[in-house]
Amino acid sequence: MSGVTESGAVESDVVRGRSLGRRFEWLWAAYAVSTFGTRLAFDAFPLIAVMVLDAGPARVAALAAAGLAVGAVVAVPLGPWVEFRRKRPVMVAMDLVRCGVLLSVPLAYAVGRLGFAQLLVVSVVVAAADITFRAAAGSCLKALVRPKDLLRANGRFESTTWTAAMLGPPVGGAAIGLFGPVVTVAADAVSYLLSALGIRAIGGGEPRPPRPPRTEASRLRAGDLLDGWRYVLASPALRPLFLNTVLVNGLIMATAPLLAVLMLGDLGFAPWQYSLAFAVPCLGGLVGSRLAGPLVARFGEHRVLVTSGVLRVCWPIGLAFVGPGAGGLVLVMVVEFGLITSVGVYNPVYATRRLELTPADRVARTLSAWTVSGKLTTAALTGVWGLLAGLTGTRTAVALAGALLLATPLLLPRRTRTPAPAPVQPATDA
Repeated sequence: MSGVTESGAVESDVVRGRSLGRRFEWLWAAYAVSTFGTRLAFDAFPLIAVMVLDAGPARVAALAAAGLAVGAVVAVPLGPWVEFRRKRPVMVAMDLVRCGVLLSVPLAYAVGRLGFAQLLVVSVVVAAADITFRAAAGSCLKALVRPKDLLRANGRFESTTWTAAMLGPPVGGAAIGLFGPVVTVAADAVSYLLSALGIRAIGGGEPRPPRPPRTEASRLRAGDLLDGWRYVLASPALRPLFLNTVLVNGLIMATAPLLAVLMLGDLGFAPWQYSLAFAVPCLGGLVGSRLAGPLVARFGEHRVLVTSGVLRVCWPIGLAFVGPGAGGLVLVMVVEFGLITSVGVYNPVYATRRLELTPADRVARTLSAWTVSGKLTTAALTGVWGLLAGLTGTRTAVALAGALLLATPLLLPRRTRTPAPAPVQPATDA
């Protein structure tokens, strides 16, 4: 594979400061502005549900779970649809959809009409648009940069993610304190508008993907919706990455609403303290994403992938022991720093490996299936953990998630090189 030596080490130009081109810079800028907007609105809906609507743990967990689940189901047919369309117009459309629905929240709040049902509908639409955007963005990235530059490109996205995660929540928390609970949602909406303008500025031609002939037999059928999953599960290289990543992310995210309730409710932390506890450790993500390229160059892709994949699940169980006051904040920061540093290394390596193993004409369907699976798993686990917290207590539920995470390295890939997956046969009519 281009850019990889026989031993699996990436060639030295992966870590050089060479530009990836003006068109990639516009894509990166669009990603940066929308990511900063999203992180500014860190946990905005749970915060609004708690502070404005007086929702308890079960309703907060239900909001997160239902929004993800229904949004993912809505997005299922969009993966095959995106595959045969130009990707940048799809990305622009999804940005504008997210902008519009998010703006409805501050407008409803301003006239005293904001309710739980509206938060749920908005979360569904945003989740579906997010999945569709990601499916198109993966294909766009693979078309804009050379194969040996994918790790550097993904490393830049990852470092941007963690920089935004570090700076956004404290600023968002301060803004909520000064201007009210929905101001960050309005800022997030504006960020999607700016992202759409950035994607439009990429310029250059984008060839239309070839479409199958318009015959009755080639029209989209129910079986075609599963094409992405068939390809992932048929690949000995992609399958373990898929199973591990979906389960780990789901278990980590399932505890996020519970931690909000524990820290903001039971332990009495102020919103700015809660935001700070998760923002400062994001320095680890910035460090990890910067180390990913040099580590792969020295030790090889597979070793770095597996090692960072194991390290990232060793930390979350510590969140079950958080207490009130400064000591509790320090504990959260230490645990999150270790987790996020490991994730910062793992994510760009895993994202690069996934794109390397996926043919260009299957990227949208594969990424759509991957993201839908992640959202549904997160939604299911979030709902289950919300019920579990109601039965056993918030702290016990967080501890159980951390314990289960310790078993997930068993799903990590064990081989450095695997044969290409067998071609997936098209679905046949029932």
